[in-house]
Amino acid sequence: MTFRPLRPFPGVDEPADTMPDMRAVTGPQPIARPRAGRRRQARTPRGHWPLASLIVVIFALGLLIEGFTHGILGENAADEPTAGPGTTAGPASVVDGGPVVAPAGGRNGSPVSYRIPRKTAILSFDDGPNPDWTPKILAVLREYHVPADFFTIGAHVADYPDIVRQELKDGDEVGSHTYTHPNLAQVSTWRENLELTLTQNALAGAAGIHTRIMRMPYSSEANAVTAADWRAAMTAGRDGYLMVFTSVDTRDWARPGVAKIVKAAIPAGGAGAIIMLHDSGGNRSETLAALPRIIKELRQRGYHFDTVTQALKLVSADVPATGNQHLVGTLLVDIQQGSDWAFTAFAIGLIVLTSLSVLRLLVLVGFAMAARRRELSVARRIPPGAPPFLPDVTVIIPAFNEEAGIAATVQTMAESQYRGRLEIIVVDDGSTDSTAQVAASLGYPFVRVVTQRNSGKPGALNTGIRQAHSDILVLVDGDTVFQPDTIGKLVAPLADPEVGAVSGNTKVFNRKGFLGRWQHLEYVVGFNLDRRMYDMLGVMPTVPGAVGAFRRSALHRAGGVSHDTLAEDTDLTMALCRGGWRVVYAPGAIAWTEVPATLSALWKQRYRWCYGTMQAMWKHRHAMVDRGGSGRFGRLCLPYLWLFQVLLPLLAPLIDVFSIYGIVFLNPVQVGVFWLTFTALQMLIAGYALRLDGERLRPLWVLPFQLIVYRQLMYLVTIQSVITALLGTRQRWQATKRTGVFTDQATTDQPATSTS
Repeated sequence: MTFRPLRPFPGVDEPADTMPDMRAVTGPQPIARPRAGRRRQARTPRGHWPLASLIVVIFALGLLIEGFTHGILGENAADEPTAGPGTTAGPASVVDGGPVVAPAGGRNGSPVSYRIPRKTAILSFDDGPNPDWTPKILAVLREYHVPADFFTIGAHVADYPDIVRQELKDGDEVGSHTYTHPNLAQVSTWRENLELTLTQNALAGAAGIHTRIMRMPYSSEANAVTAADWRAAMTAGRDGYLMVFTSVDTRDWARPGVAKIVKAAIPAGGAGAIIMLHDSGGNRSETLAALPRIIKELRQRGYHFDTVTQALKLVSADVPATGNQHLVGTLLVDIQQGSDWAFTAFAIGLIVLTSLSVLRLLVLVGFAMAARRRELSVARRIPPGAPPFLPDVTVIIPAFNEEAGIAATVQTMAESQYRGRLEIIVVDDGSTDSTAQVAASLGYPFVRVVTQRNSGKPGALNTGIRQAHSDILVLVDGDTVFQPDTIGKLVAPLADPEVGAVSGNTKVFNRKGFLGRWQHLEYVVGFNLDRRMYDMLGVMPTVPGAVGAFRRSALHRAGGVSHDTLAEDTDLTMALCRGGWRVVYAPGAIAWTEVPATLSALWKQRYRWCYGTMQAMWKHRHAMVDRGGSGRFGRLCLPYLWLFQVLLPLLAPLIDVFSIYGIVFLNPVQVGVFWLTFTALQMLIAGYALRLDGERLRPLWVLPFQLIVYRQLMYLVTIQSVITALLGTRQRWQATKRTGVFTDQATTDQPATSTS
């Protein structure tokens, strides 16, 4: 067949002296190289993976600090030790003595026990400070002019240093209750020393003091001290601590009621007593309500109130910290508060991003359902016997070292059911194999092979566009085969003069094995959900290089296929959208493509895609402030891409670390239920996408493994791409090695599909 010659297609984005000769050729033609210095020399960034790993490690350490300091705090009945039959008791001098003990205060390091003088009451509060309850308790104590002892948890001290300073300002005494509230009788010596040291550092950083007194978590009266408790007390005693037990345990933490707390707080027979209460670890409203009644009742009984060291006429419990101690303590407080802030911010961000992800999935399904209804409605409105849209079509196939599959690609185009005039141009872009010879040997009269020196895929496409004689162009990758009716369905939407380009439906041919099935699911969901949404909104970001139809005038106005990015298909589509053209999706125009069969090949392909997409997004960023169709595209599509294709993958490793944190420090059952629920939702949506394409549901069983393995690889690709972009380097095109799956297997044996 003969076509009317048309004026060569101008390359707007490339200077004239760098464009290949567009005359019909049968052999290589000289092509000038881009001017030196236009691009920074391509190089692979180095040192970025250690940097990225360091960020993840720092984040993990922050979570470890957060989990250590806040994952196991508070007193509750389940953790309270009990002295059952056969439990070995502590030394008799301690068990039968008073509530205050100096473990090594006597001769030869023997314990010394102290009793509280009669009619002396010492109010003691454990587990604080707490921003909700401690200030209210302090207000009551100030109102009644009563001092107290606060046995503080170091982690809480670091979180709320102002409250500790207020306690000291009010004349109260501050003691240690360890850093994270473990049962010291059940932990190793090194852990106990760590708990005590961290608490002292927190007090030094928060209030500039060290303390001489401590109360062991889960301790009660001295007569309940076991041998294991005493071993822990001796460890602390060797550091000079005075151990403070209790005379009266109100058990207010169990919230027995205000009346019972008041009754339990009154010592018998006027005996001196240390009264145990709590200002943290849960709802302390009953403690707060009982406190004034306890003070009034004890005063009516002739009691006066004191602190531990004042009542026993001992040196003050709180001593100024040294300069080095204050410096170390300040660093500890800053680190913990920083980890608290980061944890809170990340937790909020995680909730927001998770909600957006779920919302995105639901929105995708909603748009897909609406698009499907529209497709069916349009099909019903076509009158029976209406003549089909059959414009002249030129198929352009850029090929670089596609010897393995070029014959199958050309064959499916040439033997298409399309009834309009068809021209096929294979542009051999400087292949080093027999691509050109294989294509030329097929013997189809309307297939032309154009060869040129290697200039990259955009250059090959521009060559084909200039050689084309049609106003409707189908651009196809050299590793793709079409179904017999694909060309007709692909060009049909171009009957509308407002449509500038049409995206077909790319499907994975080599879908065996985990890697093939994972990519199969990814393609099906991406094309049948994402593209339908883009189509409905009129903001299609990419017509894939594997299967797309274009109006020649639209390409002309867009400036041709640009060399500016590695994702020339995305760059071109964005330019069309910004130019006011409609870009639509034709789900029935199916193309089969060969996807990478190895992780290495997949990495190279996705690295190029991701890097190139970010280049295109950056190139067209001004669409965000444009008016009209360009602005609509910019404000709807670009933020969506930045959020779900860049930001979320960047945060994904941190989210994974956070999940591990949840399993270790929070509730593993809740974390597991959340993951299973999210996975089930994705499986349902992927199943819907498969049904839209008439695909079998069998591949869904690999989806949970995709979330664990494949998706992490894609996240790492994004991280690599972002770092490459931030370093200002430019990546080279990396061709994917073909295995010739279409040659090894008849092209009529594609996996079954019933998409129409």
